[in-house]
Amino acid sequence: MTVDAVNATTSIHTQSPVDPASRKQTLDGEVFLRLLVTQLTHQDPSSPMDTNEMISQTTQLAMMEQLTTLADNGTEAFALSMRQAATALIGQEASYKDADGKTVTGVVTKVSFDGAIPTVTIGGKDVALDAITGIATTTAPTAPTAPAAG
Repeated sequence: MTVDAVNATTSIHTQSPVDPASRKQTLDGEVFLRLLVTQLTHQDPSSPMDTNEMISQTTQLAMMEQLTTLADNGTEAFALSMRQAATALIGQEASYKDADGKTVTGVVTKVSFDGAIPTVTIGGKDVALDAITGIATTTAPTAPTAPAAG
């Protein structure tokens, strides 16, 4: 009986190519658990997986999930802080450097949160919050008050 050789003339791609950097970022708890289950399923019955090793891997998974949550919370806190800082500038005098490198000063009249970095409107021009170089109060000087009669 003769057997014909099998030649693969075409390749089959079930997924689009993934950049290795982004692939690494998608390893989450679900992937870790699938790997652990696969490891347990295909283990050698004569030398089963060490219980300490399995607990260690489970602990690593929990730590990874907590670190991911912590990083997400830090990012959200920073974004909220930037929004609060931008909002506090309304009515304040702010300075920034224009395209020519000249310092421009004006009153902040509006804040926008459309982009990743909030923008403020100074003299009709939108300026990114991180481009502001100085802040001053716009309150008018008050008249001196007479000492209290006693």
